[in-house]
Amino acid sequence: MNQCQKKQEESGFSEDIHTRKGLQNKKIAFFHLPGLFEFYELYKIFLPLWRQHRDWFYPWCEISSIYGAPADSLWGGGRTSFGQASASSVINLMNEYGISARLTFSNSLLKNEHLTDKKCNELCRLFEKSGKNGDSGQYESSGQNGKKQQTKPVKNGVILHSDLLSSYLKEKYPGLYQVSSTTKVLTSFNDFKAELDRPDFLYVVPDFRLNKCFDRLESLSQEEKDKVEFLCNECCDFSCKNRKACYENVSRKNLEQEVPDHKCRAPGGERGYSFSLAKKNPAFIGLKEIQEKYLPLGFSNFKIEGRGLGSAIVLEFLLYYLTKPDFQLEVREAVYLDSMLDLF
Repeated sequence: MNQCQKKQEESGFSEDIHTRKGLQNKKIAFFHLPGLFEFYELYKIFLPLWRQHRDWFYPWCEISSIYGAPADSLWGGGRTSFGQASASSVINLMNEYGISARLTFSNSLLKNEHLTDKKCNELCRLFEKSGKNGDSGQYESSGQNGKKQQTKPVKNGVILHSDLLSSYLKEKYPGLYQVSSTTKVLTSFNDFKAELDRPDFLYVVPDFRLNKCFDRLESLSQEEKDKVEFLCNECCDFSCKNRKACYENVSRKNLEQEVPDHKCRAPGGERGYSFSLAKKNPAFIGLKEIQEKYLPLGFSNFKIEGRGLGSAIVLEFLLYYLTKPDFQLEVREAVYLDSMLDLF
């Protein structure tokens, strides 16, 4: 047993990992979706469709986790969150569908005095407890054709940037797995490789500009490939030099520092996010590439960004990556006609 596997065994992740290994051998794509708190109302509509009409969706795709953070999270990073859903509502929904819940705590500027934040510590406590026990142990919900299904609660995790926070969480909340955030902007493959070799991380999200470095990616061991989580739909300009500064600006805002908004100077930056533009990005990973390139190479984890966008465009991601074309209209109608959801 190597050091990474030993760490996973000690943290209680072995059963989850071994189960996933079997699915990975069947070339399953595991998606990590945006908006745990931010798009709770959307997932409350979408997930029943996912379960009750599984034939509408690609059989080789699974929802592995949904990530996000509530509004005013001091440890938050990547995007300034606007999520208003309660922690208990989020946890119950994820447990009902057997989906891992990830807290996005990727603030890069944390100091020792920030580690005592009550709100973020309480969230970690709740998410760790839920991952251990799932409140009542198992959850019943209606499956396809109205049948009852029991779902075993899964481990929850934290996406982070700060090594200080990583050490703190490892000691205080060891039941939460850790994900190395793309906000580290690891554009050097050697730096990315070194991050993969760190046993504390169950997953590592590289900078999107490494997505197509196939000569180096193919050389990774299968154990390393299992830890890679590709960011598929980044719209940021491929040549952007200010990505780290943009993330630091968000970190300062979450720390309630009075700083002006970061002004993106990359080509097209003033227009904001566009999925059609993201598809033209050299680093974009489309559905066909996942199925025909990445899965055969042994990669299985794919992250979709979008926490700072609206429900309507996140729905488009769910349609594009998960839904068979013949059933996209059915999913759209089910979501659009739900009067409880404000899509725009």
